[in-house]
Amino acid sequence: MMCGLEIHVQLETESKLFCECKTNYKEAPANTNICPICLNQPGAKPYPTNEKAIKNALMISLMLNCKIEQNQAYFMRKHYDYPDLSSGYQRTSIPIGYEGELNGIRIREIHMEEDPGQYKPDRGTVDFNRSGIPLIEIVTEPDIKSPEEARNFLKELIRVLQYSKGARGEGTMRADVNVSINGGNRVEMKNINSIKGAFKALKFEVVRQKNLTKRGIEIKQETRAYLETQMITVSMRDKENADDYRFIPDPDLPPMQISDKQINDIIEIMPETPYNKAKRFEKQYGIDKESAKVLTSEIDLADTYENVVKEISPEFAALWMKDELKRVLTYNKIDLVESEITSQDLIELFNLLENKKITTKAGQRIIEKMPNEEKTPKVLAEELGLIGVVEEDGIVKAAKQAIDENPKAVEDYNNGQKNSINFLMGQVMRLTRGKADPGETVKILNDLLK
Repeated sequence: MMCGLEIHVQLETESKLFCECKTNYKEAPANTNICPICLNQPGAKPYPTNEKAIKNALMISLMLNCKIEQNQAYFMRKHYDYPDLSSGYQRTSIPIGYEGELNGIRIREIHMEEDPGQYKPDRGTVDFNRSGIPLIEIVTEPDIKSPEEARNFLKELIRVLQYSKGARGEGTMRADVNVSINGGNRVEMKNINSIKGAFKALKFEVVRQKNLTKRGIEIKQETRAYLETQMITVSMRDKENADDYRFIPDPDLPPMQISDKQINDIIEIMPETPYNKAKRFEKQYGIDKESAKVLTSEIDLADTYENVVKEISPEFAALWMKDELKRVLTYNKIDLVESEITSQDLIELFNLLENKKITTKAGQRIIEKMPNEEKTPKVLAEELGLIGVVEEDGIVKAAKQAIDENPKAVEDYNNGQKNSINFLMGQVMRLTRGKADPGETVKILNDLLK
């Protein structure tokens, strides 16, 4: 398999690429964030290119290890006829960045373009609020050899975009996926809007092409659409070549020249990349590679971890944030910012655990209740009756009572069903109201049963 990606993501700006209309297109009523410029009405000329969009595109290019085009850059008109394109052409810049690399995948080029409107064929409507929002398009070389590799690349790319704070992330991502097998013709799948969708589309398309090849049918060079609800791809049209778009330089926009000063200014404020941050976490905090990767999966999670370890053991904080905190965020389908859990909340919880004011089990119950909770971990612990840890004598007493009251579980344990100790541990936890240390409880139960 040979696969290349063309990934479109909206840049983070307040106004559109060539006019002052707002970019909050999802919040506004249909066809209200528009003007004669972004609708390309006769006589309406574009403003000079949005400066913030250029800076964001440059920063992302540098974070993806690209060379920067410092000769004159300019916008081209890419012509095609579709209802969401009021002018009949889309403005697309020549490459700003080129010859980059991420995860061992070469990046051919990065350029800017304007987003079209939103056409809904089932309703026959077009909403032009999105028309003219700045996009960045990232084009890879056909270096991807499997659907799994494509998924990993896209995950890492979204992390880089999030760290840059210059793009809007996976929620606005649309990917065109080009794939061929055994040197055959290339098939393009259009407008895949999630990492999961790209993975599934590739899995299906590879199987489709293999089956056609086995039957002696030549793969047709074409553009296909991925229908996520049916998990299939369907033919849209024959694949266009660059000539079909009739590119011409846009006569209404002046060329741009990127200076050394612009590049150096961006390098000075450019954030650490996720890869470099993970490497630094391993070295600086002495944590393992997997923990460092999880903790740097979100920039807010990474920043919170660095705040927490000013007061808490780095290994202890990494263990709880990697396992328990991520478990809770994943279950609730939110990120750290949406959870409203602060570094101070985590420091308070971890202090309760490290000072043995609460058990591990109690800590797990508390952290599950922390998302969007105004009460502090200590208050939650007090309200739930979780403050206090039963000492060893108390655990021994409860363990003996659990053994005496559950002879069937003891018999099962002695007959080789070692999992029955989990039932006995649950009884100890009930008797101690969850205040016994789980690890100590298992050890004591094993000793008594032997």
